Amino acid sequence: MKKNRKKMFTMLVATSLMGSLTVACTSNTPSAVGTASPKATSGGTTAPSAAVTYPIKSDKTLSYWGELPGNVVGVKSAHADIPFFQDWQKKTGVNLKFIAPPTNQGAQSLNVMLASGDLPDMIEFDWQGAFPGGPEKAIKDGYILKLNDTIDKFAPNLKKYLKEHPEIDKQAKTDNGSYYVFPFIRGDNYLRVYQGPIIRKDWLDDLGLPVPQTIDEWYTTLKAFKEKKGATAGFSVVSVPRPFNELGNGAFASAFGVTRDFFIDNDTIKFGPAEKGYKDFLATFHKWYEEGLIDKNFATADSKALDANMASGATGVTVQNAGGGIGKWQPLVVAKDPKAVLIGAPYPVLKKGDTAMYGQKDPAFSPGGSVAITANSKNIETATKLLDYGYSDEGHMYFNFGTEGTSYKMENGYPKYTDLLMKNPDKLAPAQALSLYIRGNYNGPFVQDKRYIEQYLALQTQRDAVTTWSKTDVDKHKLPPITATPEESTELAKIMTDLNTLVDEMTLKIILGTEPVDSFDKYVEKFKSVKLSRALEIKKASLDRFNKR
Repeated sequence: MKKNRKKMFTMLVATSLMGSLTVACTSNTPSAVGTASPKATSGGTTAPSAAVTYPIKSDKTLSYWGELPGNVVGVKSAHADIPFFQDWQKKTGVNLKFIAPPTNQGAQSLNVMLASGDLPDMIEFDWQGAFPGGPEKAIKDGYILKLNDTIDKFAPNLKKYLKEHPEIDKQAKTDNGSYYVFPFIRGDNYLRVYQGPIIRKDWLDDLGLPVPQTIDEWYTTLKAFKEKKGATAGFSVVSVPRPFNELGNGAFASAFGVTRDFFIDNDTIKFGPAEKGYKDFLATFHKWYEEGLIDKNFATADSKALDANMASGATGVTVQNAGGGIGKWQPLVVAKDPKAVLIGAPYPVLKKGDTAMYGQKDPAFSPGGSVAITANSKNIETATKLLDYGYSDEGHMYFNFGTEGTSYKMENGYPKYTDLLMKNPDKLAPAQALSLYIRGNYNGPFVQDKRYIEQYLALQTQRDAVTTWSKTDVDKHKLPPITATPEESTELAKIMTDLNTLVDEMTLKIILGTEPVDSFDKYVEKFKSVKLSRALEIKKASLDRFNKR
């Protein structure tokens, strides 16, 4: 069995995990949470559990595996130092031992741990997108627990929520109806869009230019930024782990009717990099690169390089988040130029007045940050009650806003963050300060609250950006969170490794000019040889099954 596990997990795709937990103080006053009634049941026939009183009484210490939250890397070195996770244990009455892999080495560390067979009680991981074979395979191989009966017995809050939200319930289980994680759920459509093109509005105003909408207008803008604003890396994005990593959600490519992934076009699933529109996208970006409008080091640019380019004024256009982009960079650009203003720009189109075909928009259920209970855990009931807390009324407030009186105060019925978070005395960025006291600004086992984002996006420019980026036709073209069968998933993982390697090679070489644009056709032929057609068949079968759930 161990040999099979080792073989299986050498195929794990690298992924960034978000979240983990720690240790501190809060009131131990018991509170009744969760009131699932018989009509709130979903899945299975076990009678629903009664309300759980927190903190529960437990003398056990449970183990929880997951990376240190990304926002606190460099601020805190261990989970035990983070107030949110300290108080979480106090509020639930469950002591936790955290196992944290090295930063950005989650998949590799998980590989080793799973192969060893020595598993913790809980694992936070993207079992749907990053596990070869998918969640059903993980259940079949004895790594994680099928949660249907467990939720029925011990998780009245999650059970009630899924019953009341059938569209999310459909996303949170497999085609076979298996629940496998305590899910991260975006509780409002407004929370699902957070990324898009960002531009220096003050530069546009100085040059008398409108906010660009079409590809031609973007070209004109970038030329002006280079020639009149000295932007040596006018357009720059993160390219780690993949070239133009932040363009994966269709930014700029969607102007040509494609994405860098699978999408739906008139009820047909297509793979963007194999379509002519992707060739047109590559030709455009090659032209921009040749003319010095794109960061000459774009192929290796990471987040630190992009931060430096934005702060120095070398970059005037990028694609990033409202919070981690505009919110992070606005004070940096103002430090260099008091007039500097960053805004969200529309996703580009070819013809003025058109609506962008695609854009970033997450499903309500996001598999990253969700938590599975391992199949060999001796503490299933306690782990379930711990995780179910996040879906209770009290847990909802705690995950999203922290501890009343410390991280938020109620003002006219509205949970308003305190200056401890919004004007942190240690001069931390808001994202960092928030992540010390709440989990609302990153994934986890709870339902995210819109009132978090209303405050996190403190600048009007950030809120306007989300509104601007929301105006796309992505809902017509984005695949729902479908899942392949274990057999299909293993086959698909191999195909996609080969496909993505070719796509990245093609993207880099054509844009850099080391191969001509017409070499695109050669790559499309190579796509056929690595079984793109089979990948499309698997996606189609997965979509058909999802629609029948």
